[in-house]
Amino acid sequence: MTKPTADILDRLKKIVGPAGYIDNPADMEPYCVSWRDGWRGDTPLVLRPASTAEVAEIVKLCAAAGVPIVPQGGNTGLTGGGQPHAGGLEVVVSTARMNRIRAVDTLNDTMTVEAGVVLTTIQDKAAEMDRLFPLSLGAEGSCQIGGNLSTNAGGTQVLRYGNARNLVLGLEVVLPDGRVWNGLRGLRKDNTGFDMKQLFIGGEGCIGIITAAVLRLFPKPRESQTAFVAVPDPNAAVKLLGLMRSRLGEQVTSFELLQRNCLDFVFDALDGHEDPLAEIHSWYVLTEVTGQGAPGSLKEPLEEALAEAIEQELVPDAVIAASGDQSKKLWAIREELAEAQKLTGVGIKHDVSVPLSRIAEFIERADTALEKAYPGIRPCGFGHVGDGNIHYNPIAPKDWDGAAFAAEREKVNRIVHDIVAEMDGSISAEHGLGRLRREEAELYKSEVEMDMMRAVKKALDPNNIMNPGKMLRL
Repeated sequence: MTKPTADILDRLKKIVGPAGYIDNPADMEPYCVSWRDGWRGDTPLVLRPASTAEVAEIVKLCAAAGVPIVPQGGNTGLTGGGQPHAGGLEVVVSTARMNRIRAVDTLNDTMTVEAGVVLTTIQDKAAEMDRLFPLSLGAEGSCQIGGNLSTNAGGTQVLRYGNARNLVLGLEVVLPDGRVWNGLRGLRKDNTGFDMKQLFIGGEGCIGIITAAVLRLFPKPRESQTAFVAVPDPNAAVKLLGLMRSRLGEQVTSFELLQRNCLDFVFDALDGHEDPLAEIHSWYVLTEVTGQGAPGSLKEPLEEALAEAIEQELVPDAVIAASGDQSKKLWAIREELAEAQKLTGVGIKHDVSVPLSRIAEFIERADTALEKAYPGIRPCGFGHVGDGNIHYNPIAPKDWDGAAFAAEREKVNRIVHDIVAEMDGSISAEHGLGRLRREEAELYKSEVEMDMMRAVKKALDPNNIMNPGKMLRL
């Protein structure tokens, strides 16, 4: 990597104009630090282009000079993929000013947006058009769609609508040599060769900068019911999911598993929450069903499904939200888990997936192995059971120093990820690899798969200027 000269920095500034760059160290600080887990780096310049043309000119200049680039969206990632390294060799290219909604086509059910549009803005615009954009996650008020696509974000409605990869029809991308690929086609069928957009979705900015996307829209649900359900264990939760889907089909939109410890962390660390059920249980499910029927039309079918689950001893207790406000309060417990964990103590976080049929086995084996290795460890498991994605984030035992537990990260990871690998699972289900999981991916992916990934990287970015050192090593 080549450190940019003063002349290169001046030329980059001219491309974006006075409103398009930041070079004051204090003002650049937020672009160099992650909001969680302490990823930190340095940059001599933050560029905030306002158009795809400006991004292309930036990349052309950096490519010619050998200056590396860190593409950045809302900087809400969790694996160190969006921050520069130490040393000040990389320039940060933020898409924050590229925030236009270019077009909405209600007949084609698509929306064309620039990479810097905040996720809630897309959701709100879709709602104005009587449509739904279903990608939904805790950071939706600040994350940007370009980053969501670059990490193939999942969220709470993957069960019904799929992850980010399933919500995109076309992309516009600036390649590592500065050329622009215009793939903004709102087509559901296009059998003319490789589906190139899929390389960039989940590519973590390593082979190009997503500058715009054509997103799929869906009918806006007319009816929604939310239930907070106690279950004896994860195995019962998986069986409950099967029962609900057999009775309600694709109307089961979300199905989130929550360990009791996770709720206690929220209640202890954050104000404004209350226990949804009168008695304490070991595990819970937060589920939502949606449809196009009249308001209230799904309440009886949901009640009947839960009543059947109670008869089968899958559910000891449950409550159905009586209003939209109560539903929001239930979802707030789930959405604030990340902040609560941060306030509770040092945790070692895992974003894993296993086949649905083996979720209970994974949790039981991981809990048992970690308790044996670290007596008093506080398990914290939650996630999107419907797609097999579990956020498994054990917290340090109360009598442990936080720094000492953090030093055990590699050992804890090996315990957890070895179990995942034995189950043919994945060590990163939706957060991406970034720097956090880069070396571990080399342990668990086959040599053939790593060679294919490196071949793509070298073909499109032979000089390794695009987000170097993230996701994979050359």
